[in-house]
Amino acid sequence: MAQIFHRSTNTLSKLSVFGAIFIIGGLIVLASLLYQSPYVTQAGVAREQPVPFSHEHHVRGLGIDCRYCHTSVEDSSFAGLPSAKTCMTCHSQIWTNAEILEPLRAAYRTGQPVHWTRVHALPQYVYFNHSIHVAKGVACTTCHGPVDRMPLMYQQNSLHMTWCLECHRHPEKQIGMKEAVFQSNWASNPTGAPSEWHNSAAQGEQLMMEYHVKNAKKLSDCYTCHR
Repeated sequence: MAQIFHRSTNTLSKLSVFGAIFIIGGLIVLASLLYQSPYVTQAGVAREQPVPFSHEHHVRGLGIDCRYCHTSVEDSSFAGLPSAKTCMTCHSQIWTNAEILEPLRAAYRTGQPVHWTRVHALPQYVYFNHSIHVAKGVACTTCHGPVDRMPLMYQQNSLHMTWCLECHRHPEKQIGMKEAVFQSNWASNPTGAPSEWHNSAAQGEQLMMEYHVKNAKKLSDCYTCHR
C-alpha cells in the first residue's frame, strides 16, 4: 500500500503535541499572573468616593487616631465607618462651605449615610474579624498598608488566600506590641518597625504566648476563615 502521508508528518505531529503542552502551560502561567495582578485584585488602585477623604491629611497631618472614625474595630468583626455627625464635629467649624464636602453636609441634614465605595472587600464565604487581629497585636498597616501616606484610599495587598496564609503560617513575624497597633508609622513589614515594638522572631513568639495566639497549624486550618 502506498504511503499516504510524507515522513515529515511524524515530526510535525510530535512538535504539535509538545508545542500544545507548552502553550497550555504558558496559558496557565499567564492566567495565574493575571489573577494576581492589580487588574484583577485592584491593589494600588485608588477608589473614587463621594467625598475625596484623605487619610494622609487626617492621620499623618492632623494625627487623628484610627479609632476616632473606626469606632468598632476593637469590639467587632467590622471596623465601622464614621457617621456624618462624627465628620461634622470638625467640619461644622472648618471648611464649612467647601463644595467637595456638600455630600457630607447633605447626609448630616437628611440623616442619610454617605454611600462610601468599599475598598477592602472579601468574598461572602470568608470570615474575618478585625477585633481578633487587634487583640493579638496585628497592626492596622500590616493589612491596610501605609494609610497615613494615602491621599486617596486604595487596597495595598491582593487579599488573596495565599496572602492571608503567608501571615497565618508565620504569625510570629506579624505580631507586635498592642500599644503600637494603631500607630500609623508601623511598617507594613514589621521587621522594619522600631525595635521597641517588635525586634525579632523570638520576641514575636514570646508575644504569641502572652496574647494566647494559636499556633500556625491551627491558624492555617480551613475552618479559621471558612465557617
